[in-house]
Order: sequence, then structure tokens, then C-alpha cells
Amino acid sequence: MSAFEQVFTLLQLVPVQRAGAGLLLASLGLPLVGVVIVGLDIMPVRFAMMHVALLGIAVGIILGLDPALCAIVACALAGAGVAPLARTPDGLSGAMGLLMSLAIAAALLVLSVSGVNANGAFALLWGSILAVRPADLAVLGVLAVAVPALLLRRRRDLALLLHDRELAICSGVRVQWMTVVLLVLVAVAVGAAIRLTGALLVDALTLLPALAARRLGRSLGSIAGWAVCIGVLVNLTGFLISLAWDLPPGPVLVLAAGAVALAAHLIPERRTTSWRATASSSVPSSH
Repeated sequence: MSAFEQVFTLLQLVPVQRAGAGLLLASLGLPLVGVVIVGLDIMPVRFAMMHVALLGIAVGIILGLDPALCAIVACALAGAGVAPLARTPDGLSGAMGLLMSLAIAAALLVLSVSGVNANGAFALLWGSILAVRPADLAVLGVLAVAVPALLLRRRRDLALLLHDRELAICSGVRVQWMTVVLLVLVAVAVGAAIRLTGALLVDALTLLPALAARRLGRSLGSIAGWAVCIGVLVNLTGFLISLAWDLPPGPVLVLAAGAVALAAHLIPERRTTSWRATASSSVPSSH
């Protein structure tokens, strides 16, 4: 059987169709979340939310609830909870480090005290793209609509916040409220992505497309557009390659996204980059 015939045959299976739909929906919203992660300089958020998700999974198993749903709820609550710490000198990066330490300690304590099978809880963190459920597609669908809608509606405010928090405050942006919203979206997105690629490979859906897009774009709008285009192209191409040659999808997606990010960084940097162009146009004139 040729690679094309194998892909065509596998695409007739419902789990494979759900996996492809999940990746497509994820590619519409999660690369934009990656843009936010880069802009807020909270790279540790992926690891922090991985530990928070483990805590949510453990609680869900104990209570007899859906562990994946509990993980997403726990991530959302954690994202909202760390927002006030953005005012501290260490900023959100320090807050994410603190959250990561506390979450893993709490998760291990809950697993130990409750007697829950730790292997089963950890297994859910590795994800399986072929185990995507309709409920997972619903969450990804909401993110695919909510994240671009927020970007379009609050583009100038977001550009200011991602460029300079103090400048955003001076310009009248409701920074605290917007920071909470962004962190909740980031946390939920990372929690939802875990189901697709596993906790350690979330970067394929979020960070890597954003890093490539930031190199190519000159404003927040163009960076967002590049991020979505790269996300859709890389993730669907990687998925088809994994089907054609019977390879694990997660690593293939990361390698494909990483190759594009590296290629983008070989392009000479433009004089005006990131969202500064958008932010500068949002600053009230002094005249």
C-alpha cells in the first residue's frame, strides 16, 4: 500500500477524523496564544500548567469526575490566580515558577495521600491525538473563536500591553482585567493542547508558530496572521506525514514546527518588528 493510499484509508476512521479536526481547530487559536506567551514573556507557563493539570487530574480521579475537564478547570483557576502577581518586580515569569513548584508539590501530595494510581494520572499528561473526544473538540472550537475574537476586538489594547505594561496603564488600558483574561485563555489553551500532543509537546501548537511569526510579522496583526497560517500548515502537514509513514504525531508536529521556526530565523530581521508598530499607533498624542 502506498503512502497516499494509507493516508486515504486512515482518514476514513472516525478517531483519525476527530484528530484532524482537533488539530485544525487548535491551529486557529493556539498559535495566537503562543503570541501572547511570547509577548508577556511567560515561557515557563507550559511547565507550570502541566503541573497544575496533573493536580486537576488527580482531583478528578478522586472525585470520580472527568480528569481532562478537571485539568482544564484547574488550569483556568491557576491562570486567574497568578494574574495579581504581575505587579511584582519579578513579573509573571516569577509567578509561573512559583505556581509550578506549588502545583507539583500539591499534586504529589494528593496522589500520595489518596492512594490514586500515580502512573494512571501521569499517563493522561502524555496525551493521544487519536483519543480526542467530542468534548475536546468543543473546547478547542471555543478557543478557535474566542482567541481571534479577543485579538480583533482589543487589538490596540493588546498591542500596548504586550509591548509595555506601564505604557498600557498610562494609556488607559484596563491592564489588570486584560491580564486575567489573557492568562485564563493561555492556561485553558495549554490544558486543552495536552490532550492532543501531550504536555511536553505543547510547543508545536503554541510557541513555535508564534516564534516563527514574530520573525516574519511587523505588527501584532501581521504576527497573528503569520502564526495562524504557520500553525495550520505545519500541524496538518505533520499530521499527514505521521499517517503516511506510521510515525508518532506529537514528535513529528514538533519537528515540523521547529524546522519552520528555524527557517524563519534565517531570514534577515526587519527594522520594524513585533507589535511596536501597532502599539505606537495606539499611544495618545501629546498635542
